[in-house]
Amino acid sequence: MNPRIALVTTRDLPVPDADEVMLLPHLPEAELVCWDDPDVDWANYEAVVIRSTWNYHDNLDAFLLWAERVSHVTSLYNSLETIKWNTDKRYLADLAGRGFPVVPTTFVDPGEEIPDDVVVPLDGHLVVKPSVGAGSNGAKLFNGDEAAARAHLASLHAAGKTAMIQPYLSQIDEVGETALMYVGGQFSHAARKAAILSRNMSWETGIYADEKVTGTHPSAAERELADRIVESLPALAYTRVDLLPTPDGPVVLELELTEPSLFLGLSEGAPERAAAAFRALLD
Repeated sequence: MNPRIALVTTRDLPVPDADEVMLLPHLPEAELVCWDDPDVDWANYEAVVIRSTWNYHDNLDAFLLWAERVSHVTSLYNSLETIKWNTDKRYLADLAGRGFPVVPTTFVDPGEEIPDDVVVPLDGHLVVKPSVGAGSNGAKLFNGDEAAARAHLASLHAAGKTAMIQPYLSQIDEVGETALMYVGGQFSHAARKAAILSRNMSWETGIYADEKVTGTHPSAAERELADRIVESLPALAYTRVDLLPTPDGPVVLELELTEPSLFLGLSEGAPERAAAAFRALLD
């Protein structure tokens, strides 16, 4: 069978991602292809599904140009419009404007000063990170060290990046972060991710921080919030909703619509469900 689906990765990933290793045996219509391989003829595929393109944040303009070119010759998933919106975490402001609870976030563009009414006091636990990033690249936690936080923000600005300032929601240290996976618009499974920023990070692959992840069952409140968000979105091949706990209920940390790990090994039948959803893209 000639491959009809391209599962898109990057040449910078030293070994295939575990999701793709588990997915391919159930999806003989697909093969792994690198977005940054200039020799690929994307018109040879009926569907191009972005998966482990985790170096995109260092090459965003090139990545979006690639996605636009692909969208002109075949079907790209998720869509170009979705990718353009989702690769910059300013989408959190859009979600908040729609009434969804999100981690309070202040965005500071290069050349801008931190606003006087910033939602996060600089003498508290806070996270400073770029608005375009993946795998915790550029994200740092600060505990009352205003000078260090401002220095990191300045370094992001010097690199031409918009910075984000968020409070550190400490319940993550005890409870963890919940990631809810949807394929073809349907809930598949969930994972519990241990806190990353409050411990020493490791970088085994070099392009994303290593994570401690286990399977879990989302709470009723987590499922209700994630379901509402998914229902508000256009039809997508996959969605991952990352939630953090607070005393008032879960809030959105990230909405992963471009290249999320789906943690397919943490739930029985998850690779098969993802394969069925991606196969349906050919219909």
